[in-house]
Amino acid sequence: MSRIDESKEFIPVRIAVLTVSDTRSMDQDRSGQVLVDRLEAAGHQLAAREIIQDERVQIADQLRRWIADPDIDVVISTGGTGLTGRDVTVEAHRDVYEKEIEAFGTVFTIVSMKKIGTSAVQSRATGGVAGGTYLFALPGSPGACKDAWDEILAFQLDFRHLPCNFVEILPRLSEHMRRK
Repeated sequence: MSRIDESKEFIPVRIAVLTVSDTRSMDQDRSGQVLVDRLEAAGHQLAAREIIQDERVQIADQLRRWIADPDIDVVISTGGTGLTGRDVTVEAHRDVYEKEIEAFGTVFTIVSMKKIGTSAVQSRATGGVAGGTYLFALPGSPGACKDAWDEILAFQLDFRHLPCNFVEILPRLSEHMRRK
């Protein structure tokens, strides 16, 4: 069963938060703020925070900039994961992924089903890896961000979480890029 091993030292990770919205400003960004509040309360570092419009190329370009930044370990985006024509965050994430974490979307759907029932089928939350950086795309609602953080990311981004977690393999994400 999963648990936190209190004998291990907590390792903070550096997380960037990207809000995808055509209408929100920083002071209206409740979903982004939920993520910032939770990651900081957990002991992680906010490495960067931006709001950009629902434009696939702009989103992918921002992800690439943060992937290239050695001071960012994780990028969490919120917004643009739905089914409408302007929802292109998932496609932008997949444009940059080297590997998709397919089970992330599945686990998020399971968590969501417990909260919002069959409406969970409308979410396209996704996760992946590129350039040694974890990337997660969450829906734009504060509730979805709370659920994703509280039920998945808080554990997987905690080095003390057993039996395994994302932090312990973070140094190995880019091993394929090293010279042999």
